[in-house]
Amino acid sequence: MDLKKILEIVTDKNRIPNICFMILGVFLLALNYNLFFAPNNLVTGGTSGLAIVFNQLWGWNNQVFIYISSFILLIISFIVLGVKKTKPAIVGSILYPLMLTFTLPLSNVLATHIAFEDYITTIICTSILSGFANGLIYKTGYNTGGSDIIMNIMVKYLHMPEGRATFICNLVIIIFAGFILGLNQIIYAIIIIYISSIIVDRMIIGISKSKLFIIETSKIKEIEDVIIDNLHLGVTILKAKGGYTNETKELLMCAVPTNDYYMFKEIILAIDENAFFIINDCYDLEGGTMKNRNFSLDSIL
Repeated sequence: MDLKKILEIVTDKNRIPNICFMILGVFLLALNYNLFFAPNNLVTGGTSGLAIVFNQLWGWNNQVFIYISSFILLIISFIVLGVKKTKPAIVGSILYPLMLTFTLPLSNVLATHIAFEDYITTIICTSILSGFANGLIYKTGYNTGGSDIIMNIMVKYLHMPEGRATFICNLVIIIFAGFILGLNQIIYAIIIIYISSIIVDRMIIGISKSKLFIIETSKIKEIEDVIIDNLHLGVTILKAKGGYTNETKELLMCAVPTNDYYMFKEIILAIDENAFFIINDCYDLEGGTMKNRNFSLDSIL
């Protein structure tokens, strides 16, 4: 089976959930904009941020600007990037402006009930909602168009990574907003971007529930027996060759629940105090045989 068929199967399988998550994510993003961003002149980049700046400069209507800019950028994307690259932006470019209009009455009602005396609380709530909404959208493989289209154009013609293109694009908009709206808005933007990016990462790759241990030890058999017989965890033996010594050796690889991380490490050190660890976050475990993972140091002493 070729890769194209595999991708078609995956896409068809996740089509309905992805559409639902996309709609929910755009709804929350638009609600967040109308409820927090626009009233507080918070700019973190994108055409939505430019709409706030131009509204302050010349009184342009935020939603009208976003409608027009989304349409123009979508046309530019078709011309410059082609149909294939533009497809992920079509849904968002149409849905996001519509959701801004749809959520405006709701946000006006909620604004009368949600009023924080502490401005930092507003920033934190905005950051969390923004991160959650963007996380839902990015997981579907879609985007909301706008500055994402500009980023893709920069990637194609300036030959830079997507992350750098996004950073530069948003940085220019934030600095521009800072000149118009004040330095404090730049500080708020940095806080929002930082918190929301953490949430987006957790939404996409999940929260680390396990730790992956790679163990180099002179007591391979003893530690392997303890892991399997006493701790009831799976373990894999890896063949390795020292880069400096050229000696062939065996390493142990084992995924351990995060709650048991400290105890597991102490158990290994109790067996071999000279054991060498490489420990990484393990975000997902699938397949294999799940066993009872409850253990304590008393079980092997």
